[in-house]
Amino acid sequence: MPAPERRRRLAVAGLLAYAAAAVAVLVSPVSPGAIVEALGSWMREDLGLVGFGQGWIEFVANIVLFLPLGVLLTLLLGRAWIALVLAVLLSAAVELVQFVLPARLPSVRDVLANSLGAAAGVLLAWLFIRRSRPGRPRATRRVR
Repeated sequence: MPAPERRRRLAVAGLLAYAAAAVAVLVSPVSPGAIVEALGSWMREDLGLVGFGQGWIEFVANIVLFLPLGVLLTLLLGRAWIALVLAVLLSAAVELVQFVLPARLPSVRDVLANSLGAAAGVLLAWLFIRRSRPGRPRATRRVR
């Protein structure tokens, strides 16, 4: 099986696993607020990071949560810009679904963090694809 086809199959398998985990986390009626609160308390009290509050923890968690989506969509589709647009649309859809869940609070800030994570994932995958293409000239250094 050629490398691009194998990469796409792995991306589909990864997306299915990611989707199951993401749905469980993102649309669960149980808010992850207790986990964020405990992590924030630990960072403030034990690490002395007073300015690093719960909002920042959630922001970073959303970035981390959507980074794999950007990687997997890019590997599947082969087009970075399409993967990024699709990831941003999925992020907005997730936030819209949260309007109907009583324990969840959707926000534009979450869409921004999700989009940043997806963009980082798209960039990583794009670099991987670009580097792994056969026949691509690589930059070489001239020795003097």
